Amino acid sequence: MQDSTFIGLDVHKATISVAVAQGERGGEVRHLGTVAHRPDHVRKLVDKLAAGRTSLHFCYEAGPCGYGLHRQLVDMGHDCIVVAPSLIPIKAGDRVKTDRRDAVMLAKLHRAGELTAVWVPDEAHEAMRDLVRARATALRVAGKARQHLQGFLLRHGRIYPGKKGWTGAYRRWLAMVRFSHPAQQIVLQDYIDAVSDAEARVERLTGQIADLLPAWSLAPVVEAIQAMRGVGFIVAVTVVAEVGDFQRFDNPRQLMAYLGLTPSEHSSGASVRRGGITKAGSGLARRALVEGAWSYRMQARVSPKLLARLEALPKVARDIAWKGQLRMCQRYRHMVATGKAKVVVITAIAREMVGFIWAIAKAVTAPLAGGTTVSA
Repeated sequence: MQDSTFIGLDVHKATISVAVAQGERGGEVRHLGTVAHRPDHVRKLVDKLAAGRTSLHFCYEAGPCGYGLHRQLVDMGHDCIVVAPSLIPIKAGDRVKTDRRDAVMLAKLHRAGELTAVWVPDEAHEAMRDLVRARATALRVAGKARQHLQGFLLRHGRIYPGKKGWTGAYRRWLAMVRFSHPAQQIVLQDYIDAVSDAEARVERLTGQIADLLPAWSLAPVVEAIQAMRGVGFIVAVTVVAEVGDFQRFDNPRQLMAYLGLTPSEHSSGASVRRGGITKAGSGLARRALVEGAWSYRMQARVSPKLLARLEALPKVARDIAWKGQLRMCQRYRHMVATGKAKVVVITAIAREMVGFIWAIAKAVTAPLAGGTTVSA
């Protein structure tokens, strides 16, 4: 590694702070300055650094600026990793943070091999993930719009007499609600229209996901994991979009930890203290899995809806899914019988679901060619 140069980049919207560490242990580390965050300026910087050097190794923290810089550097023929910010070693007593110090620290740690890279999706995968996240955002907006409408009705004593909201009967009741003052009637209609618009947006984005799915390289994985009970179309596409390449996980425990479903722990000496789940990784995928896990509170069976999904799937996926359903339904009953809280039980079931999803994905897919994989 003596002929290698390690470059730390502290990336912001408009600027990039650059530091360089020479390859040999104890070699020179210096801050080169700041360049504009534009492709032409980056290219000029790289060409200058590459003059007279055998290999360049870039790194920068994952953040809101995305993967465009990574793709540019890789296209230019250089090594680049995107670093997980939460896993960067930080000195406990360090209270000074500047762009210059961050860039120098990244260069040093990259040379020492102390940085943990994230998996970088290809452009097609990132586009599908953006679409899935847009639908999740629209779903949250629809939920807020419903809350605003129901809060307005509650303030004015308009209580729905039925048992369940947002059914056809509930919507017909909404159309019959009247206020004496025209301003309040206008507010009611505006809230109703906001709910309708938000729901239409969710439906529109769901349809677009379904239309674009066949052209996605991970479409076979999305279809295969729907053999699992509690993993419908939206849950499947959400988990696959957030996880990406399942082949980068050597065992299911790594995937469970990646999704933040493993217990936290703070043990020292004879003291062993375990807490709630770590909640690392994608909260969107974790929520989808927990919602799906509630289906395992019933006895094991193949419903007509699940049977329709199973018919076109390979036997290996069906066998793994049925084995998982038998195990998880039994585990739910056993844990509830021992007095565990249901939310704790469901979280444990969601963690086991990840293991069977990993097994199905490994059985039906090959490693992706697009992304760079490093275990996190």
